[in-house]
Amino acid sequence: MNQDTQDNFFKNPVLGHPAGLFVLFFTEMWERFSFYGMRVLLILFLTAPITGENAGWGWNAENAGALYGTYALLLYITPIFGGIIADRYIGYSWAVVLGSFIMTLGHVAMFLDTPLMLYIGLGLLVIGTGFFKPNMTSILSEMYKGFPEKKDSAYTIFYMGVNAGAFFGMMLCGYLASNLGWRWGFGLAGVFMLLGTLQFWMAKSLFGDAGDVPTKEKREASIAKANTLNNPEDKPNPFTVIDYVLIVISTVLGLLYAFNDPLSKIGGINLFDFKVNGLDGSIVAILVGLVLFLILVISRLVRYTAIIRDRMIAVIVFAFFTIFFWMSFEQGASSLVLFARDNVDRSLAGTSLTVFNTINTLLTVVPLIIISWVLFLLAKQTWKKITVSNIVLAITFIMVWGISIWMLNREFSKEASEIDPTWFSILNSFFIIALASNVSKIWESKYNPPASAKYGLGLIIMAIGFGLLAYGSYGISSGVKVSMIWLILAYLFHTLGELFLSPVGLSYVSKLVPARMVAFMFGMWYLAIAIGSKLAAILGGQIENITNAYSLSTFFLIFTIVPITAGIIVIALHPVMKKLMHGVN
Repeated sequence: MNQDTQDNFFKNPVLGHPAGLFVLFFTEMWERFSFYGMRVLLILFLTAPITGENAGWGWNAENAGALYGTYALLLYITPIFGGIIADRYIGYSWAVVLGSFIMTLGHVAMFLDTPLMLYIGLGLLVIGTGFFKPNMTSILSEMYKGFPEKKDSAYTIFYMGVNAGAFFGMMLCGYLASNLGWRWGFGLAGVFMLLGTLQFWMAKSLFGDAGDVPTKEKREASIAKANTLNNPEDKPNPFTVIDYVLIVISTVLGLLYAFNDPLSKIGGINLFDFKVNGLDGSIVAILVGLVLFLILVISRLVRYTAIIRDRMIAVIVFAFFTIFFWMSFEQGASSLVLFARDNVDRSLAGTSLTVFNTINTLLTVVPLIIISWVLFLLAKQTWKKITVSNIVLAITFIMVWGISIWMLNREFSKEASEIDPTWFSILNSFFIIALASNVSKIWESKYNPPASAKYGLGLIIMAIGFGLLAYGSYGISSGVKVSMIWLILAYLFHTLGELFLSPVGLSYVSKLVPARMVAFMFGMWYLAIAIGSKLAAILGGQIENITNAYSLSTFFLIFTIVPITAGIIVIALHPVMKKLMHGVN
């Protein structure tokens, strides 16, 4: 992109940034609305009784976790391929539109509310996410190439869109599903996915050539620039035929294992129907896949020069501990929604109901006012240039305001009520919006801890949240409900842990890895998150079994002890990690 094009972005700024940033903000907001709106419902729908006013599928938590876990794992794998396709063939803008359209079809399929359509819908959401997820940030990065000093604040604004979408998606989709039926919750997610796609496409003129397919000359120039920025000791390390063979075999075994988990538990179809020395075939397959993957990683590492090798080892160590974090944190999509539904006292009446409704009204209306104001500023600057896009955005906000007012009015009219279990899930997004700027100030102060300490503290702080749940549920008998304060506090600590750890990881990948290897190592990083998400669903699916065999408190202790142990280890590794990082701070 030439400098004139980039300068044009700032001709009609909104809050000091290009109008295009806020088009991306709203596009990401509605995509996250649809994603989290569906995500918070899936486990609840699958495990809801097959009879009653709002019937589900009546699955046990283990089977529901198996399906969700494979879905979550694939959500972090497909973006690797979607990014490659966009970069080489169709460009970022078309990839975003294609991904959005495919995801809209996925939500429509789930709205049709049949078993076949649900599986098709989940498949379409995985494919669509693969195209959408990596390319939104690619467009944003292209827009700010000539303005690095503004990039941090741009990403902060963009991240607020992510959390605003998650907040309203879980709140409104959850409420519609609970009060009108599951299909209406799934359907609402699809409506906003479609409208978000339309407003992005109609505003494409704001991005110039930022989302176009990179030309051959541009890619070669980018590679040449990356090579000049690399450490002089960084010699090329091309993939060999053996490398590609190991990648293919380990990938195939990993995917087969992921698909076999729900197929064997739900459909009775075992792709690994054999045993080796008493070990189940699926365990053998994944162990072989892991060994081959380790051989691949080690064989590539030994081919690098010492400094580059050490820094990449540091990234791999951080990625390894990331698995333990997401294994615990992602309980928010499985066991914690079941815990909120089955084990938390959500009943309110009288003064407590009035207080809750007041707080809920403020949580809903204040963010809506702020975001509506941003929409007004965007429309004011771009009305003539992207009229249709602004009209579509106005329609989305009229709908959100309408649904929100309907929801709040219904709740204020009740003399007694139960908080919907999906409501607690919005607390993560709320706490991020409320606390992110305060945590970031620590990183800019003299108290900024080293990477290992941030990682360790992130794991330990998050584990404290589960420790509170273990304490709150300790000794309760069957049928006794836990106070909701324990779940609220748990989400607070989980969010603080996320703010300490999650942004740091991606930052260190970009700092430690040679420029030409960043894409590959980001793939490795997302693979670690994918593994953590799958493990989270597998373990979360055991909440009923562990509670029946031991206690609910024992279940939460697992996610207290394991992350604390991992956190202590990674903090203790600080001297080693500092040496491996060779001066990168």
